[in-house]
Amino acid sequence: MTIERLETGARMSRIVKHNGTIYLCGQVCKDAEQGITEQTQTMLDKVDALLEQAGSDREHILSATIYVKDMSYFAEMNAVWDAWVPEGHAPARACVAAKMAREALLVEISVVAAEKD
Repeated sequence: MTIERLETGARMSRIVKHNGTIYLCGQVCKDAEQGITEQTQTMLDKVDALLEQAGSDREHILSATIYVKDMSYFAEMNAVWDAWVPEGHAPARACVAAKMAREALLVEISVVAAEKD
């Protein structure tokens, strides 16, 4: 089985493809100075772009792990998430509170998806 790595650096690849499965590295917002709603939306925009690059889309997400800085952001983050996930295509999901790599970050996501047929 071939493993394909896209946008690979010394520390990680942004996309890894293996046997029809796509793994995205953790994605964060575009601008960490924004609030949780904007951070969540721009983070999901980046997921959209990476999925498209990898030959997939939201409807093919198998699982998502969401890390939030504090569970007080849970409802606001979920409002954006719920509007983003296509009806009938909700992936398996976990959401946990976590210490972020940078203080200003409020949310991060890790995604596994299937390639489109």
